[in-house]
Amino acid sequence: MNWIPWLLAGWLFFVGIYGVISSRNYVHLVGCLAVVQSSTYVLLLSVGYRQGAGPPIFFHIPPGRAVDPVVQALVLTDIVVGATISALLLALALQVHKVKGTLDPDQLRPLRR
Repeated sequence: MNWIPWLLAGWLFFVGIYGVISSRNYVHLVGCLAVVQSSTYVLLLSVGYRQGAGPPIFFHIPPGRAVDPVVQALVLTDIVVGATISALLLALALQVHKVKGTLDPDQLRPLRR
């Protein structure tokens, strides 16, 4: 079993989490969340990969050993969801900057009732 994709997924996850913890800007925070989510892409693809297997297309050939197409569909869904969430968070950060003039979480006051 090849451990490189698993190590890469773990490294991307911890680098992204470190960026989320140390972020002092909302745009940087959204970028770090995208890095964390990219670790899930690598992890899912490494789960569905089979050594020596071909693409899951059986058109004029008998079915043989193929990679799992469900995992590939999950990764595509994960990419779409990640892009949607990133766009929503960046739109919220833009609105915060328009209203408050800053994107630093320490300079923003809590909401009043």
